[in-house]
Amino acid sequence: MTLPQSFGAGGWRARIAALEADEAAKLAHRARTAPLFAHAYAFHLNFRFGGMLPSDLLAHAAAHGLSGVQIHVEDGEAASLAAMTPPELAAFGAEARRLGLAVHVETSSTEAWDLARTVAIAHAVGAVAMRCYPRHEGRVSTVIAHAIENLRRLETLDPQRRLRFTLEQHEDLTSTELVGILKAVDNPRLGLLFDFGNMVNAGETPLQALQTQAPWLREAHVKDCHVLPDRGGWAHRACRSGEGDLPMQALLVELLLLGAEKPQIEAFGLEEEEDYYAPALRFPDEEPDPLIPARTASFTDPGAGELPVRLRRERDAALRQLHVVSAMLDDIATTAERQRPAP
Repeated sequence: MTLPQSFGAGGWRARIAALEADEAAKLAHRARTAPLFAHAYAFHLNFRFGGMLPSDLLAHAAAHGLSGVQIHVEDGEAASLAAMTPPELAAFGAEARRLGLAVHVETSSTEAWDLARTVAIAHAVGAVAMRCYPRHEGRVSTVIAHAIENLRRLETLDPQRRLRFTLEQHEDLTSTELVGILKAVDNPRLGLLFDFGNMVNAGETPLQALQTQAPWLREAHVKDCHVLPDRGGWAHRACRSGEGDLPMQALLVELLLLGAEKPQIEAFGLEEEEDYYAPALRFPDEEPDPLIPARTASFTDPGAGELPVRLRRERDAALRQLHVVSAMLDDIATTAERQRPAP
């Protein structure tokens, strides 16, 4: 199977060259001020095996001048947000505010009990946003109906409207199906989170998925991966940013351009996931209402090598991604600035 050309680098420089001067100026400014967030999955193995704590993620974000953190409620396991006492949650939130960091919490389902738990944690730490995604076994129609039913509860879980909510494409549902869920839920505070690679497992290409999701996008997870043929569909194996098959610069350009008066994307999570593997879940020849198998929340196998070496490599990769993405944004801004008319 040949890799589709639309997975490739794309003509992002030509895209910028075609912009009107005011749009190019807007892109340049947004690229230089993009809200970069530390994502806990970039330290997935360190949280599981290296004793990393949620407070360490705050320290990392503050040390590198990031805008905030995106953290799963179970990152850190026994030391996670989900395991904290109310005073500990309050202390975490207070530290984030002291450091000037926004907190976005995440969970890996749309089950009613999990949404209620995660909203309560988000309130306790003073978070401004919460992410979830459907992870339900069954026919696609059943998964969609189940997600709609539970996501409608968000209105009552957050009556004071303290949170923004995002639904992430997470390898099984297509962009069109996700948009259908949002329309059915009809909650203006619920949008979509665009992950740079998760659409390939649902048989979509990145720029195609972004175009479909664009009006509803509010946040992004930035990563790279190798796209691999899998039983007639596509799997992905995450890799170091800039070394995979995803059109990262093209995606950044399109995401930065969203929003007329103000940026539509409020967080770019740096989610380096080297060696994470996800199989194909949707296929070109599938039946009209295919079965989505049961699956766990995301995890990365640490491999058979020495664990301390693997943990150090993960930390190095997370810091490297920050430099790589910052360089991409600088290149985008510099290219856009060349489009400005001469004074």
